[in-house]
Formats: sequence, C-alpha cells, structure tokens
Amino acid sequence: MGTVTPFPPSAAGRVPAQVGFDRTELTRILDLYGRMVAAGHWRDYAIDLGRDAAIFAAFRRATERPEFRIEKRPALRGRQGMWALFSESGAVLKRGHDLAPVLAPVERRLVKLVAD
Repeated sequence: MGTVTPFPPSAAGRVPAQVGFDRTELTRILDLYGRMVAAGHWRDYAIDLGRDAAIFAAFRRATERPEFRIEKRPALRGRQGMWALFSESGAVLKRGHDLAPVLAPVERRLVKLVAD
C-alpha cells in the first residue's frame, strides 16, 4: 500500500522517452506568444514533444510554415546550447544556453510592431 510504482517503469540511466518544456520555460514562451497574438502578428501555434527535441512553432496563419520555431535539444547542452530559434526558412537565428537571450530577437520585433 505504501509503495509508489512509476508509470511507465524506468530503468536507471536510460534516456527519457520524451523531451518537454518545464513550467517556467513554457510560461515564458506562451507569454511571448500571447503578446504577439495581442499585437495581431501570430494566430496559431503547435508543440511537438519528441525523443530528441521539444519544439514550439508559431504561425501567422495555420496553413503556412511556422514563422519561428523555438527548439530545446538537451543533447546540445554542453556544446552550443540546448535552445535555438529558427526562422521560417529554417535558418538558425540564435542559439544559446538560456531561453531569454534566444527569445530576444522576437521580443525586439514585438517592440517594433507596437511602435508602428
């Protein structure tokens, strides 16, 4: 009765089956998304949680390719950083170890949108 069995049972040292965003990361990303929606720039988003990466994609319209993709790849933590910001064409705009500097180019764009 007092034994807690994890579901699914995991082996020690095994790679997690899925990469995800923690609460603070997702809060930061959705806060930016909400401000971009309020500015009338974004209308839809998608989240892909895979074995190697967690991806947040923001769309101008649901039928297009994402304008920005925010990727979290823990395997790159020791190298160039686990966070990356990709443009619509797939070019890497920013990489880093922390989320805030990676989101900075999008936040600067938001300031320009509001100023117009």
